[in-house]
Amino acid sequence: MTPTTAPPAAPYSSRAPYVPETGPEGSRFGRQLSYLITGLPLGIAGFVIAVTGFTTGVGSLVAWLGLPILVGTLLAARGLARVERRRVESATDRRLPPHYYRDRAGSGPGGWLRSLGEPQAWRDLAHLVVAFPVRTVGFCLAMVWTVGGVGELTYGLWSWFLPRDEGETGLLDLAFDIDSRLADIGFHTAVGVLLLATAVPVVRGLVAVQAGLARGLLTNQYAAERADRHSTLA
Repeated sequence: MTPTTAPPAAPYSSRAPYVPETGPEGSRFGRQLSYLITGLPLGIAGFVIAVTGFTTGVGSLVAWLGLPILVGTLLAARGLARVERRRVESATDRRLPPHYYRDRAGSGPGGWLRSLGEPQAWRDLAHLVVAFPVRTVGFCLAMVWTVGGVGELTYGLWSWFLPRDEGETGLLDLAFDIDSRLADIGFHTAVGVLLLATAVPVVRGLVAVQAGLARGLLTNQYAAERADRHSTLA
């Protein structure tokens, strides 16, 4: 079995070199925000595929039906891992370390069994499970700091249309018994300014957490470099 590795021109990636996107800081922030927002639907789909495929495959191994199910689940995890690597590189403008898969083991029950011995495929599957709660938190916090920040900043424009009890002026009145409409608007506006002013570092930090998770589970630099050395010697 001959391992497949990265070409010499791309020593840090097991595929074509990633070319960072250039542009203003606002463009990078937009890509990072898009990464966090789209991460939730991808996370839900990946989690369902991973958990359903694994439990169904393991549960039906006795009847041998579980083998193709598990192999199909690992192939789906591998495809989603490829998507996530590209998403991370686009959001961070940084190339991930290399990853390595052994040659496909062929078809039939024997090939399926050998496919189940691919370590990186199981790491891809684990990433789908572990990344789901991280993506959910990232989505929620990103929405709070951006959409919530805009809503708070414009509170003085739309808060007049909110239904209120008689004599109630807003959150400050409920929390601190400050019966002032102007103070209530000022408080919410200040919160909006604070959220939007810190949105860039918060979004960047959330992306960094998910990028670190991808770097830890979706790459295997040691195995890729070892396979590359063996290929060179061969």
